[in-house]
Amino acid sequence: MKKIKIGILFGVVGLWACGPDFTEAGLGTEIPFTPNRPTLPEGEAVEPYTGGDPYVVGAQERFRTGLDVHRKIVWRTCTPNDGVCHNQKEYPDLHTPANFVAAINAPCNVQPGEPASVYDRCERPGDRFRLNRDDFGAGIEVAWIQNISGEETTDEEEITRESQGFHVELRAPIPGDNDEIWAQAQFIRTTDNDGDIVFAQFETRWRVLEDRKHLVGEVRNYQNERAAELARVGIREGDANRNGIFGADENPIVPMINPGNPEESYLIARVRGEMLGERVPGSRMPLANQPLDISEMLALFCYIEGIPTDGNVDLASAVDYKNCSYSEDPGSLNLLGEGVTWSSRVSKILEANCGGCHNSVNPDADLDLLSESAYERLLEPSTQKPELNLVVPGDYENSYLWHKIAGDPDIVGLPMPYNPLTGEGSLTQAELGDIQTWIANGAQKDQ
Repeated sequence: MKKIKIGILFGVVGLWACGPDFTEAGLGTEIPFTPNRPTLPEGEAVEPYTGGDPYVVGAQERFRTGLDVHRKIVWRTCTPNDGVCHNQKEYPDLHTPANFVAAINAPCNVQPGEPASVYDRCERPGDRFRLNRDDFGAGIEVAWIQNISGEETTDEEEITRESQGFHVELRAPIPGDNDEIWAQAQFIRTTDNDGDIVFAQFETRWRVLEDRKHLVGEVRNYQNERAAELARVGIREGDANRNGIFGADENPIVPMINPGNPEESYLIARVRGEMLGERVPGSRMPLANQPLDISEMLALFCYIEGIPTDGNVDLASAVDYKNCSYSEDPGSLNLLGEGVTWSSRVSKILEANCGGCHNSVNPDADLDLLSESAYERLLEPSTQKPELNLVVPGDYENSYLWHKIAGDPDIVGLPMPYNPLTGEGSLTQAELGDIQTWIANGAQKDQ
């Protein structure tokens, strides 16, 4: 056995001695390797801005190309938190450059089930509804639909807008005078390529309410799954926010990103909270981050203003700050305002940082900071500590709003602002200082 082991040992030594030199001297200090890396396109060059405005200079240094705008502004602020925000799980998906480009001319956000969050100018023409009867013609535009679950209704039960069943609100009254119709309902969409398409059907007993524009389809237990599928199939609602206005009739539909026109881009409107002076429903974006600063806003505006309308989009091209109209007065893009009054500064801080929870949909602590009466509400008692007004002009130490944002240990609940996505959040020292100064100086509404 020992002889065998010794033989193997000498054999290995012999191979080592006769083989190549694997020492550092033999191999050299470098291994030759030529990587095959892709070459990114340079993109179209533009003449740089040479003026002295610090916001424009800062934007040009930080956000040179469309790729910079996406990576350093859109991706950083709009797609964080493990994919919760605009990162494959929420429309629009903005987490890659390709997704960002796809948002150009894409429909703006219409969230099913949240009527109050829909902006009129996001509403598209509704699909048409018809019962398979000769007097229905081509059908009537759908205003909105809702599937209300619950126990089956009985024949004796009065049917209302709150009853269990599949509800369809129409733009115009249906023909005839029957208050009950057993028929197959068809949902019809007109397409550019294929004309009218019946894409969904539901056969049941339809109850017609008094104005003949609201129908309630009977849903028996065996039809529950079918009704739920119908609600999810994507029926287009002409009045999705249910305010009586068919938005597509009033103004052109705004896209997510409107080439050449940031003022009428829904993405910009959600960042600002308004479009052309009209408030846009929903929380100000980005929800989980500080509002964009002036240089970030300028870069986003100048990039969108420079997008060609012919569809030839190149994110690698430089942003043209020299010829951008917003470079003339970038301070006008300040989301947080200036001066220390309610209108010019404080309202903007609270809307941007607190409007996600304190809005008209379901205001926390009965405080809607997005309403026109928000200032007056702040002068009233807190619902959490009724013995303290939210704001006492001239006395921030006895103003419950100050206690909440400063993290006073005696508050009820959590300090504000609280970010439900990250479990943290606070105002900057500058923002805290401005609100403190505003209250101490009498909580002025205007200059």
